[in-house]
Amino acid sequence: MEFWPELQKDFYQSFVEGGRWLLYIKGLGTTLLVTLLALILGIALGIIIAVIRAAHDQQALRKVNPVLKILNALCKVYTTVIRGTPMMVQLLIMYFVIFSNTRNQIGVAVLAFGINSGAYASEIIRGGIMSVDPGQMEAGRSLGFGYAGTMRLIIIPQAIKMILPALGNELITLLKETSIVTVIGLRDLTKAAMLIQGKTYQAFMPLIAIALIYLALVMILSWLLGSLERRLRASER
Repeated sequence: MEFWPELQKDFYQSFVEGGRWLLYIKGLGTTLLVTLLALILGIALGIIIAVIRAAHDQQALRKVNPVLKILNALCKVYTTVIRGTPMMVQLLIMYFVIFSNTRNQIGVAVLAFGINSGAYASEIIRGGIMSVDPGQMEAGRSLGFGYAGTMRLIIIPQAIKMILPALGNELITLLKETSIVTVIGLRDLTKAAMLIQGKTYQAFMPLIAIALIYLALVMILSWLLGSLERRLRASER
């Protein structure tokens, strides 16, 4: 019988008292902002790297462009280093080593997560590009498009349809990974729960609350991505 009164007390202290619900709102805003900007940066980097690597792989063996070969090697180093080191370590290096003189925590977080996401997105996009029928490239060139124009107007739009589920999974992973920005002091959703825990000395309600918020966000994103996939499939008929 004492469970419900205690639960009500925990809820009041974690959300109502002192307007603490505002901390969750502000933290959620920070989480979504970092996720959105990092996703945009990551996809932009991913497309650039994927196009470079795909162009290199599609060259004839006897006609290797030396500049493209160097760029491809640099892209390989980038993806290997980023995918081979923990995200938290990258974030700490970015904030405490590379940008040690700045206090723009959101900017550093966006850059760190965007660079990390770009490495994974590039492999996803490259796989999509390589899976498009090579005849599509030849058709584009026969219509008078250059390599860049064919990629932008013909190849990449087709590749996006095939890789959308994988890109959606990357977005969901990115959203959840942003919870580690607390290590550089950024007040995101997780930091809000930690601050409230420090004031109320109760871990259950704040942590369960943010777990449910993250779960709700993932479910909404999954539904939106599913709807987009169905629309793209319907447009092919």
